[in-house]
Amino acid sequence: MVFSSYVFLFLFLPALTLLYYITPRNKRNIRNGILLFFSILFYGWSGPKYLIVLFLSIFVNWSGGILIHSFYRNSRPHCKKYTLLTVIVCNCLLLGVFKYTDFILWNLSLFTGHSFPMLNIVLPVGISFYTFQGMSYAIDVYKQPELYIKNPLKVALYITLFPQLVAGPIVRFSDIAEDIHCRKESLEDISAGLQRFVFGLAKKIILADTFGILADNAFSSSSLSTGMAWIGALAYTMQIYYDFSGYSDMAIGLGRIFGFHFCENFNYPYISTSVTEFWRRWHISLSSWFRDYVYIPLGGSRCSKSRQLFNLAVVWFLTGLWHGASWNFVLWGIYYLFFLAAEKYLFKSYLEKIPVFLRHIFTLLIIVFGWVLFRIDSLSGVLAYFKTMFGMGPVGFIQNELIASLLNYRAFWIFGIIGATPLMKNLATAFAAKYENSLIFEIIKEACVFLLFLLCIAYIIASSYNAFIYFQF
Repeated sequence: MVFSSYVFLFLFLPALTLLYYITPRNKRNIRNGILLFFSILFYGWSGPKYLIVLFLSIFVNWSGGILIHSFYRNSRPHCKKYTLLTVIVCNCLLLGVFKYTDFILWNLSLFTGHSFPMLNIVLPVGISFYTFQGMSYAIDVYKQPELYIKNPLKVALYITLFPQLVAGPIVRFSDIAEDIHCRKESLEDISAGLQRFVFGLAKKIILADTFGILADNAFSSSSLSTGMAWIGALAYTMQIYYDFSGYSDMAIGLGRIFGFHFCENFNYPYISTSVTEFWRRWHISLSSWFRDYVYIPLGGSRCSKSRQLFNLAVVWFLTGLWHGASWNFVLWGIYYLFFLAAEKYLFKSYLEKIPVFLRHIFTLLIIVFGWVLFRIDSLSGVLAYFKTMFGMGPVGFIQNELIASLLNYRAFWIFGIIGATPLMKNLATAFAAKYENSLIFEIIKEACVFLLFLLCIAYIIASSYNAFIYFQF
């Protein structure tokens, strides 16, 4: 089930909201039970056979938390540490079996010359996200044993909570532990959550899916001009931002409707003036997860430069591999490792002397080239596409299709570029501050949100289904 489906919008969400809010507020366990039931229904809607994998993840992390807390109370630090390592290994094995078995077998066949049969294991939706969330619970309980939960249903609710179950953001247990136990829903939260959900839906349905058409046409073309290669790369740059940030907005909005306050996952990454800044703004929940649970435990920046570089290399190798069982994702991680290390160790003192505008342009070029590497799953395909972008392709610079892509989609390009900056948010904040107590302003705002929702429904009716990009992870 996806957020942009009729079943979710007109059946699942209304039914859940109605049942949830007709339950008295003091019946917190019943409300949690309703959320848990609907979250399991949400996940099992299209693939119930993979619920067993989800339940196994819940059991491993819940039982690990129980043991970690028990060893903490009995002053057995070594047992506590070994339990955490066992839980992490179990989570990694669970993820590895489903996500990397065929990748390992393919590489063994390649390097040994012996043919290993592929198992063609289907990847359960969202396993990369909920596995990391499960590990977050175990690690947070290890660091703060008082956070442990004896009730397995509450751990299950944390891991399966439907807004962020299949495509993030990766919510830390320590960030929402209080919400699970004693959250306080309000009309203000419901209103703000619905607005955030509609804005995220518009990002996905109107912008991401439209840019996806341009990107798919370019990346699937066998006779691509230089101009269309750039259009395709820029369109995919827009598509993946509005697709993933739109999903995150919807997840954050849905969470807020039910009293959960998730951390932001995107902060206008395309306004960055360095690669380092970009990764502080893009997929914040994943980059901060690797920073706090991998980079810092390895020693972080509190060690020699060679060790720091090793720590960065581990993080970015894992970051690339997390995104997919393919060498292009590993190369994508190494690609960003190179630029991050260069900024940190080679050019840090020079960057501030370069005009902001030039730094911004250079960073955007790095990002665009990075998305080409991310999008194409073969090295030969990546090299061919780069050659075309630099005028060495089989076709000339301009095709009629290039002009059509710019003119026919000009409104989407304009809104896409503006929407990737804080301009609209700043204007909305300024208007809200000026007309804070105006009833007319509130009516107009709610009417605009409702009209935007109707426009999204019209787009859903008119367009074919287009899955969220990050569902594959």
